[in-house]
Amino acid sequence: MASDFLTLADLAAARERIGPYVRRTPVLTSDVLDEAAGARLYFKCENLQQIGAFKARGATNAVFALSQAEAAHGVATHSSGNHGSAVARAAGLRGVPAYIVMPQGAARPKAVQIERLGGQITYCAPTQAAREAGVAEIIARTGATLIHPYDNRLVMAGQGTAALELMEDAPDLGLVLVPIGGGGLISGVSTAVKSVRPAARMVGVEPAGADDAARSFAAGRLIPLTEAHTIADGLRASLSADTFAHIQRGVDQVATVSEAAIVEAMRALWEALKVIVEPSAAVAYAAIRDGGVDARGQRVGVILTGGNVDLDRLPWAAQP
Repeated sequence: MASDFLTLADLAAARERIGPYVRRTPVLTSDVLDEAAGARLYFKCENLQQIGAFKARGATNAVFALSQAEAAHGVATHSSGNHGSAVARAAGLRGVPAYIVMPQGAARPKAVQIERLGGQITYCAPTQAAREAGVAEIIARTGATLIHPYDNRLVMAGQGTAALELMEDAPDLGLVLVPIGGGGLISGVSTAVKSVRPAARMVGVEPAGADDAARSFAAGRLIPLTEAHTIADGLRASLSADTFAHIQRGVDQVATVSEAAIVEAMRALWEALKVIVEPSAAVAYAAIRDGGVDARGQRVGVILTGGNVDLDRLPWAAQP
């Protein structure tokens, strides 16, 4: 797959396909955050997207690209929450079943949203192997089509449409930052950025407790994530060979941030932008805030990936 990369045409096709079903989310700015960073920051608010996350883009593109025959038996995926909600919503719009495998211990608000959207949840052990086995069993039993959370070109292309909008609303960006989990978002976004603004630096950010992308990027070979220890539940996935190839091709730096930095960034975004972002969405800004990425003097795009948070368990609040 490494020789067969996404193109700007793939993203343009995705944008046309999903246009009737997703929001063009706003780009917010903050003088307070700009002053602290010494840069002009443009926050693409995918936390305000349908289902509260950028995942609506990729899942909608993949589900609506299916033929009637392919979609007839429904769609299936595994997800810690946001992708599952996105697949359930897209399946509902097409009038087909959605089967979602979720790890035990997943955030309850995300499970509630999947059920509200009509998704049929099966819980599994919190391991990648268990998730994949659960989906395989469902597909064998139902004939559903797999909509992988990130190792799917249609999903990757859909995610990249967020960057096309960002660069239209905030032209002449010199730096773009996005979180890395499985790598689907950064694969699509880096394709958009390097096609439209080749000179712009593309930076991925992940938690230090789930740093397979940083280790793989430094080593020049794919190093699977065996354990993840982070509050950013949406970033506990391991890169695929395809997403890693896109990272090698279009990403200039992979930075990591501590758990404390994620929480501090999350709270700063709530306070300054007056919007809800989840921990996974805060990691890119965390890298600017803690100095891991030098943004000084630049026009910087930051994709805030989601806003699905358990309000009873905010990370800065004392827990019972």
